[in-house]
Amino acid sequence: MAIERTIRYTGKEVTILWKQHLCIHSKKCWLGLPEVFKPGERPWIIPDGADGQRIIDQVRQCPSGALSIAEEANGTVEGSEPTGNMENEKTVVEIMPNGPAIVKGTVEIKHSDGTVELKEKQVALCRCGQSQKKPYCDGTHRTCGFVG
Repeated sequence: MAIERTIRYTGKEVTILWKQHLCIHSKKCWLGLPEVFKPGERPWIIPDGADGQRIIDQVRQCPSGALSIAEEANGTVEGSEPTGNMENEKTVVEIMPNGPAIVKGTVEIKHSDGTVELKEKQVALCRCGQSQKKPYCDGTHRTCGFVG
């Protein structure tokens, strides 16, 4: 079981938060902004590698919610659109080819043992049935031959 901790990478313009236990290694971050996200290096996130708005835009594409911007939690990122799921906003489910179901919006997940978790922005849910983090995707679909 992965330790649930958040690592902060603070730069001049933004602070990037990374929750390793949520990361499904989709590669979107480092393919989209390789000057900031460098998986083979330590530290692997360089928060001053690009301008703040480019980083914010890329972080918002994280399919698992493992990456976020610290200030967005307080709704204080200047020049950005409000985040969070307003009552009139839709929750969107996107089925990734041969991958997870990405749920975008604020979602309450009720587990079979009765525990409840609130996931904001987006979460990746397993469709292959092989994840060790069910109901969440851990990227196993890439190695188990899942097609769907």
